[in-house]
Amino acid sequence: MSTTNEEIRKFLESAISENEVMLFMKGTPDQPRCGFSMRTSAALNSLGVRYAAMDILPDPRIREELSAISDWPTIPQLFVHGKLVGGCDIVTEMYETGELADLIGVEQPDDAEPEPPSVEPPIQSAPLGLENRLSD
Repeated sequence: MSTTNEEIRKFLESAISENEVMLFMKGTPDQPRCGFSMRTSAALNSLGVRYAAMDILPDPRIREELSAISDWPTIPQLFVHGKLVGGCDIVTEMYETGELADLIGVEQPDDAEPEPPSVEPPIQSAPLGLENRLSD
């Protein structure tokens, strides 16, 4: 039995409401599948934030339902405290100004340039790893 669009939407809404910081991206924080997703997860990693991340690539309906929820067409999408923050450009700009750290409630690092993910992410900034339970 395949997952319905309604089930996907409910799952996405739960992920957004249950995780203080939720990133929907192409790939994973350890293996981003696009530069925008890499830069967005790098900003979170350099803040030392624990966050949940979900790969939108396994099923095109994930992206469709997510965009319907957020009214935002592009990926990645970052949600903090259940509200859409935005995509890569907005997150990067907020990171550079310190607004992202303030919003999340963490200290801004001295260097305002997000580091690209290393082969092994630092322990303190490892994402919570939200599994993709939508695949059959």
